Amino acid sequence: MEQDHVLGRNQPLRDAGLLLAAHGERAAGADNRGVESLARALRARGVAAEVRCGFIKGTPTLAEAVREFAAARILVLPLFLADGYFSRVRLPQLLDPAETGRSVEILPPIGLHPALASLVARKADAACAAAGTDPARTTLVLVAHGSTRDDASRRATEALAARIAAQGRFAEVRSAFLEEPPDPAGLLAAARGPVAVVGLFIGEGLHGREDVGRLVAGAGRADVVTVGNLGAWPDFVDAVARAVA
Repeated sequence: MEQDHVLGRNQPLRDAGLLLAAHGERAAGADNRGVESLARALRARGVAAEVRCGFIKGTPTLAEAVREFAAARILVLPLFLADGYFSRVRLPQLLDPAETGRSVEILPPIGLHPALASLVARKADAACAAAGTDPARTTLVLVAHGSTRDDASRRATEALAARIAAQGRFAEVRSAFLEEPPDPAGLLAAARGPVAVVGLFIGEGLHGREDVGRLVAGAGRADVVTVGNLGAWPDFVDAVARAVA
């Protein structure tokens, strides 16, 4: 199994299959409709001969999705923010030809694509404008999962924050994490002036759908702008399409 290190290999995908590999959710009340909707949108654009999605947790599994492809060549796009444990270790394990019966090519995670910085900044800027908030006075907080066992999520989030900060649109750009410090609640409580919050989550898992909204509501501040979750934005489809072009 080959693992690529550059997004977008400039090879035509007309005869290839594209698999969107996501973490997924099995918990009660959770669903994976966000990823399924993304697959439908990419399929409608004709970015590849076939577009399917598969999940580490949830159905179809990655192996089940791979077996459904008719295309001889299959590219796998990890819908993860960072090149962490799931991208580096778990996906290759689950996509091993011994498990799937097929060989695949794994692209770098979508979170590493350079277009994301402009997308997040643009969406946050628009959300501030809609709320009557000046972005130049606003602290932009990027909320990611994080991990106490692997620093890949933190490094990717901080790198994204640095790229957005370099654009000079916001007073400050900070990173916060659900499973390691700094925590979002602490940043929201300490921030001076307006705050805009972006969830760096893809799909409609529990983190993307519940955690960020609960954190914002719990802050008890009237000057917090909720920008939403990365994977739920219609513009995210454009970023994914460019990543595999």
